[in-house]
Amino acid sequence: MESISRISSVLETARDLTLDAAQSAGAVRSLNPRPPRQLPFLQVKKLLDSRNDREILDGLRKVISMMYRSKPCLPYFSSVVKNVASPNIEIKKLVYIYLLHYAESEPDLALLSINTIQKSLSDQNPQVRAMALRVMSGIRVPVISQIVSLAIKKGCGDMSPHVRKAAALAIPKCYRLDPNTLPQLVDYLTLLLGDKQYYVIGSAVTAFLEVCPERVDLIHKHYRSLVRKLVDMDEWGQLATLRLVPVYARRCFPKRTKTANKSKAKGFYEDEASGDDNDDGTAREEVEFLDPDLELFLKACKSLLQSHNSAVIVSVARCYLDLATSEYIDSAIGPLVALLRTPQDIQQVALYNIVAVCLARPQPFVRYANHFLVHASDPFDVARLKFELWTLIYPHCESYIRDMILSELEHFTRALDPELVQESVRAIGRCAQHDSQASARCLRLLLNQVSSQDGNLAAESLTVIRHLIQQNPQAHTTTVIRLAKNLDTTPNPDARATIIWLVGEFAGVDSEHDIAPDVLRILTKGFADESEPAKLQIVLLAAKVYLHHLNRTRERDPQPPPAPLPPPSSDEWPGGGATSPHHDPPLPPSPHPPEPEDHPIPKLWSHILLLARYDTSYDLRDRTRTYRALLSNPGSTQLASLLLLAPKPAPHAPSPSEHRKALPLGSSSLVLGTKVGSGGLELPEWVKEGEEPDPSVRDEAAGREGGRGVVPSAGGERPAGEALDVAVREERGREKGKGKAVVEKSLEDWLGEVEEEEREEDEGESEEGSAETETETEEEEESEYEEVTDSEEENGEEGEKRGLVAG
Repeated sequence: MESISRISSVLETARDLTLDAAQSAGAVRSLNPRPPRQLPFLQVKKLLDSRNDREILDGLRKVISMMYRSKPCLPYFSSVVKNVASPNIEIKKLVYIYLLHYAESEPDLALLSINTIQKSLSDQNPQVRAMALRVMSGIRVPVISQIVSLAIKKGCGDMSPHVRKAAALAIPKCYRLDPNTLPQLVDYLTLLLGDKQYYVIGSAVTAFLEVCPERVDLIHKHYRSLVRKLVDMDEWGQLATLRLVPVYARRCFPKRTKTANKSKAKGFYEDEASGDDNDDGTAREEVEFLDPDLELFLKACKSLLQSHNSAVIVSVARCYLDLATSEYIDSAIGPLVALLRTPQDIQQVALYNIVAVCLARPQPFVRYANHFLVHASDPFDVARLKFELWTLIYPHCESYIRDMILSELEHFTRALDPELVQESVRAIGRCAQHDSQASARCLRLLLNQVSSQDGNLAAESLTVIRHLIQQNPQAHTTTVIRLAKNLDTTPNPDARATIIWLVGEFAGVDSEHDIAPDVLRILTKGFADESEPAKLQIVLLAAKVYLHHLNRTRERDPQPPPAPLPPPSSDEWPGGGATSPHHDPPLPPSPHPPEPEDHPIPKLWSHILLLARYDTSYDLRDRTRTYRALLSNPGSTQLASLLLLAPKPAPHAPSPSEHRKALPLGSSSLVLGTKVGSGGLELPEWVKEGEEPDPSVRDEAAGREGGRGVVPSAGGERPAGEALDVAVREERGREKGKGKAVVEKSLEDWLGEVEEEEREEDEGESEEGSAETETETEEEEESEYEEVTDSEEENGEEGEKRGLVAG
């Protein structure tokens, strides 16, 4: 016996080693795959024409392999199609795959297999029936549209839910094949929407959305059944239902409000005044009131927030955002934020949807601020969306969260990625415009970036600084002076133009600390070397400085000061000819004759006009001519003041995703930022109160189908359960005798009798149990009575003894 056990252990060890070697060899082959050797045409054809199922299966596998490698497989069509009648289900599957791929190329040969496929619709195996229906509807030959319609009708009444699901999925294919079959297909859809199998109803909703999405009247009597089965559907059915129900709800449930009491905080003492008109300490407010059927759907969606599919979670959030109140929207925010733990591709799409919800309701996202921290591995798009989320929740955060957000943004201003640095600077600016207390800190952070070697970063920082200064010009006089000092070290043209604009815009705010004339004097020296944006701002600065000088002079002296000396006439060529095409034409003479003046500002203005007159930029020369015309009359500066010195509103930088608010949640349009295609069903406006359909249309009919399909019959559509009862009665009638009266019982009667017998048995057992319980109770009472009597007798004897002793 020991030798036998040793031999068996050795054999087991050898078997394990063989399996390990085979697995390692398979792994090596998978790492270094070789292209399969292609057999000659005649050899493959010989395999297909064989009578052996194994050889046919081998030949079909080689053909399917060549088909998916884009090899020409059409010459095998006749040899493959003739195997469609094979009883082997594996052969049938491969033939059907080949048929779906090449039926459109060879419609005549494909029609030869239709009869065999029709016979498969009556096969005993439901898998074969479902596969035959799927293949028949997938053959895109318009001639067979009516045959496909009849096959769908037969599949709608099948007892197997798999076949009914295949019939539902075949309806859109039949509609695309022949749109004239729509009336018949709508009837089939009506039957399938009333199916009690959640496995079927999800595919029916998908078919409904593709064939007739505007026929919401077909949904009325199936609405509550759809809502109840929503949790049990597969993910594709859930997504289709979540697309359908919002449209149905907007068309059938009006948006109602009701007046409710809003509780007010009362004082500690009873006689303390509440400060409200009502004596009971309550106030009235308008609250949204949901329809009971709509609330039924919203409650059914709550369990879907635990789904493993991110698309289902986003679809539920979209339904809540479009239909529900704030309480339901808040319940979807946690599952949405949990999608940030998914891979980066899903995470980026989830962030677009989170930002869209945050634009509508930012307050509930405050508790998840730590989830939006940017990691080192995050790509730029993910980091940008997280920055945007921070700026959206910043006004609603507490002080310690605000400090955390600003510290993180300050950290990323020193990052190596220039795009990330620019985005962090923009985010700091959006935070500062919401919080005046934090604007000083934000301004300090931004001023450190002005002297950066990165010109784009400096320009972006100055743009944000300009927005902050415009919100409160009086408090930022020293900031403008500091920026003016940076002109010598700022090479970026846009940054220099922004600083020059700021100096000119706030030149008249504080006349005692007005640095604009000195800045203009310095910039005039290097005017020819400046870029075009900077030149435009220098000319504008000169016009504003000269206009302020005219206004101050007129306030001191009512007489208008003389105009500055015009530049020497160089509009004519030497020798007195026509004007140069490169120069401006002379202006008409001023009504006030020019007189010499010693103030430097008019001289600076004349010098700038002269420099700009000979510049190569057409835009600069036109702009200069406009300013010179406005300021040509020193005695009339009202129009110039209106155009140049008019107060400008403080700019408000919107969120980058503000333009996405109108795009539907969970759509590709939201990710791309522009409307793409039709986007499926358009969400309509809420139906007006009084125009909605009667709620009774959603009452489910009593005695309708009971978990089965519908069988077509001569007298109309017959439920499959009823067809089963009829078949049982006919079979019993044949067995009992010919011509004898037989008591017919339906399947429900049999089930009723079984339930009655079980109920009687339970009642008998309960009666016996109660009788035994009563007997046990009586015995216990008698025993307790005897014990009490014995104890009383003992107590009496002891009392007598004590009395004698006491006597």
